[in-house]
Amino acid sequence: EAEAAAEKEETAAVEAEKAAPVAAAVVDKDVALWGVPLLPSKGDEATDVVLLKFLRARDFKAGAAFDMLRRTLRWRREWKSLAATAADGDDDEGDALPEGACVLDGADREGHPVCYNALGVFADEAVYRSALGTDGGKKPARFLRWRVRAMERHVAELDFRPGGAASLLQVTDLRGSPGPARKDLRVAMKQVLDLFQDNYPELVARNILINVPFSYYAFTTVFFPFLTQRTKSKLVVARPSKVTETLLKYIPIEAIPVKYGGLKRDGDTEFACEHDAEIAEVVVKANSTETIEMEATEGDTTLTWDVTVLGWEVRYTEEFVPADEGAYTIVVSKGRKVGAGEEAVRNSFRAVEAGKVVITVENATRGRKRVLFRHKAKSALAKKC
Repeated sequence: EAEAAAEKEETAAVEAEKAAPVAAAVVDKDVALWGVPLLPSKGDEATDVVLLKFLRARDFKAGAAFDMLRRTLRWRREWKSLAATAADGDDDEGDALPEGACVLDGADREGHPVCYNALGVFADEAVYRSALGTDGGKKPARFLRWRVRAMERHVAELDFRPGGAASLLQVTDLRGSPGPARKDLRVAMKQVLDLFQDNYPELVARNILINVPFSYYAFTTVFFPFLTQRTKSKLVVARPSKVTETLLKYIPIEAIPVKYGGLKRDGDTEFACEHDAEIAEVVVKANSTETIEMEATEGDTTLTWDVTVLGWEVRYTEEFVPADEGAYTIVVSKGRKVGAGEEAVRNSFRAVEAGKVVITVENATRGRKRVLFRHKAKSALAKKC
């Protein structure tokens, strides 16, 4: 009887539970990610673009994509709480790390903002300890916190509308960086890799590692097992001798910084006018010589030019040849051997008479050389653009 009574009581409880009104699920109608509303009811054209990133990251498996999105939103809530207490003193810790460690500079050929990461700044031991310290284990490494904040600033520059530039091109420069034997660096990079794959899906269109020494090839193979197939397909690795050539596949030469063999100089306005920006190319075959000529059709004209050679290792000379055959040729820049890794040449010459600047490129190597250049001629009476 006792057993029957207990069963009857349990049945009554179940029936009562079924009869009770079901509480409506609490839905945050303002839920958003990267400034984009996630609910279609908001009518934002960027919603589908953001949601599609999660679907692609999970091979269009809706359940897995939804779980990833849910985890990302949860992580962002936790990170927001952490970030509020992570500042060191009065300065934001992200701004306390060396200048130039992670900056946006220009766009690639498809309009993606380009983010340059220079790991060489961490070669300084004091900076290394400060960046990779863990604050006694109470907080994630400063490097990780800084890297997330930098990513958030860069994501804010993206355009999630259909057809917009909704992802970044990442360029990571390993020149002068601490060796792969440094355990703290390996751990920090692995943490960043995991965190970005889990919480910033499809926000990197391509990841280019440049100035990669031989030792880092073994280093990168350690991380390959942890990369998704989509991430692997976006990874490009370039040795020091191939930096400019590799970047040029994705970024216009005028948008590549001069330190990487391009023509872009900080704060430079010399070629700001649209008609000044045309890039020309000359190919110098193996064991041959080519010339570039820039005309000054009248006197009192200033010629200005930028020249870069992919891989350099050529002999380079600049001269001014007057139109008057009886006048003397003027040496603008003596012939010199330009080694690999040198920056683009920027020079100018004021011609007091009509003539032309002739640049001679001698290639004594067994391979061809690509020469990219731009120039402009400005007379004394010319107006500014």
